[in-house]
Amino acid sequence: MARRVSFPPPLLLISLCLVPLLLFAGRGAHGRFISSPADEASADLLLSDGVSSRPASESQTLLLPRLPRLFAAGQCEQTYGFLPCTTTVVGNMFLVISYGFLMYKAATYLSSGSELLLEIMGPGIVGGLFLPILGALPDAMLILVSGLSGSRETAQNQVLIGMGLLAGSTVMLLTVLWGSCIIVGKCDLSDNSTSIDSQDTKVFSLFGSGVSTDLQTSYAARIMAISIVPFMIVQLPRIFNFPSGQRLAVLLSLIVAIVLLVSYCLYQVFRPWIQRRRLAYAKHKHVISGILRHAQMQALGRLIDDGKPNLDVMKKLFHKLDLDSNGSLSHAELRALIIGIQIDEIDLNTDDAVDKIMIEFDTSQNSSIEEDEFIVGLTKWIDEAKRSVANSGAYSKKFMHEFHMKTRDEHNMLLDQSDEVVENVDNPTWICIKAILLLLLGTVLAAIFADPLVDAVDNFSVATSIPSFFISFIAMPLATNSSEAVSSIIFATRKKQRTSSLTFSEIYGGVTMNNLLCLAVFLALVYMRHLTWDFSAEVLVILIVCVVMGFFTSFRTTFPLWTCFVAFSLYPLSLALVYVLDFICGWS
Repeated sequence: MARRVSFPPPLLLISLCLVPLLLFAGRGAHGRFISSPADEASADLLLSDGVSSRPASESQTLLLPRLPRLFAAGQCEQTYGFLPCTTTVVGNMFLVISYGFLMYKAATYLSSGSELLLEIMGPGIVGGLFLPILGALPDAMLILVSGLSGSRETAQNQVLIGMGLLAGSTVMLLTVLWGSCIIVGKCDLSDNSTSIDSQDTKVFSLFGSGVSTDLQTSYAARIMAISIVPFMIVQLPRIFNFPSGQRLAVLLSLIVAIVLLVSYCLYQVFRPWIQRRRLAYAKHKHVISGILRHAQMQALGRLIDDGKPNLDVMKKLFHKLDLDSNGSLSHAELRALIIGIQIDEIDLNTDDAVDKIMIEFDTSQNSSIEEDEFIVGLTKWIDEAKRSVANSGAYSKKFMHEFHMKTRDEHNMLLDQSDEVVENVDNPTWICIKAILLLLLGTVLAAIFADPLVDAVDNFSVATSIPSFFISFIAMPLATNSSEAVSSIIFATRKKQRTSSLTFSEIYGGVTMNNLLCLAVFLALVYMRHLTWDFSAEVLVILIVCVVMGFFTSFRTTFPLWTCFVAFSLYPLSLALVYVLDFICGWS
């Protein structure tokens, strides 16, 4: 969804001012080991440390290490050698919030820049390749630095933060954000269970209000469901109790993730072309339905008799269309037929329609259609119509009418979806420059502050004794996905099927990129650094949420209000499941 985004000077100023503030705060944020001095003379000089060799009764009030570590400082390692660090709970909370805000701004600038670029360049390379990758860049950067830090043992510990971010982003998008978009985007549901645009009179009716999407959104949900294949592959050695094959499984899963990622990007790049092909096919299918309905209305008899095409009626129709009685239908005779039908529901190019019919029927390629070719081609059309409206009575005029109406609706729906065109914008050069600057700024911020954020989360985990997975699962997705979440919610408030379809398509696309790009980065780290794969509980959570929501959204286009509670319930369930499996069942 392309939106014009203005550059936010106040927020940029805050971002730039926060960097020197952090540097200034770092002058006193790190501490020293608090230990007994080597001799009594040294102790007399270090009374401020509260440590001496005196009896405990004499120095009890000066012993800072006995206080909770809420404010007591110890030694820590500064990121890049100069950024602030601390071992206290409050200090690390401040750093997590600060670095998280900067990562949020990085994600915002990347999103704004890519959408500005989309405005002037349109879909294809930008919308299909750059937008999805840039959207997942902050997450991928955080996962990358979580596994590159220090020794192999350090990386093994910190990479759990990357897995928490990966799982947290996927779960948050499919549960909290998905359910929120249902609530803010709900409209009244009609009798045929489709939402009525901009009409919300039933308030919080669990079954009477909801959201409708198009078929294209269902396809996006199916692609998202397919993206979990690498997660399944990497877990095979654990499932079949074959630990020696874990490294091979990681490599195979990495290859599959890269292949699926490239395939998904190519699909996104060529989707406008695919969309045009679908629209052309829908238009051709509507012409077919018009010809069949016209033939049925000519009182020549039933085209279908006892469930099968009526050959006698087809022959009568052929001879009626053969105006010069030469035993074949020419291009001019087909053109006269289509003009005579007067299909006004669509913008039809008559010559193009005739060419398509000629190609489809003229198997002998002699630029004319003989009687047997006409019967074979018409039989295929009837069989396709029977599959499309299988529930209609095949022996009545209602059958042909319903097929014609259905093909018209399919065409109109695809026509609504094909509005991804480049808009005329004022001063495209300046917009392009601003987009590039935003992209550079977002990339630089993400690259610089990804590592400090991971360190701050790790230190906060140590200071609070809270597993780093849960911190990264809950907090870090808020930093990297908040801009997309707010944008999706605002877009969903327009309460139209078109905007709802785009909103949920973006959610599924974001999850797909998490499951492919971010997982590929994670698997590459595990393989290259010889890390132990010990994330069965986390992977199981991702699989459960993706399978449930993927199956739930792939085969339906209308979601009543009650469905949001299904999504919401999966979020606490995911956290509880990881806790039970890791800390009670001992999976890790």
